[in-house]
Amino acid sequence: MSSAENAPDPDPVPQPPAQPDLDACCGNGCDPCVFDYYDLAMDEYRQALRAWRARHPEPVPHPQDAV
Repeated sequence: MSSAENAPDPDPVPQPPAQPDLDACCGNGCDPCVFDYYDLAMDEYRQALRAWRARHPEPVPHPQDAV
């Protein structure tokens, strides 16, 4: 096996942010709320994913398809 096969992908697929637990919100109307931060992170993720897909137009197999 060559070292190129073991090298990390220089342009990996963006990963979505972890969704906060429902208990993470204190319910006091904080501005911003943890869910506001999550929404912003999801927006950034979607933009990054669109840009990545533009650079990689070939379909990417889903992990569950490999089973």
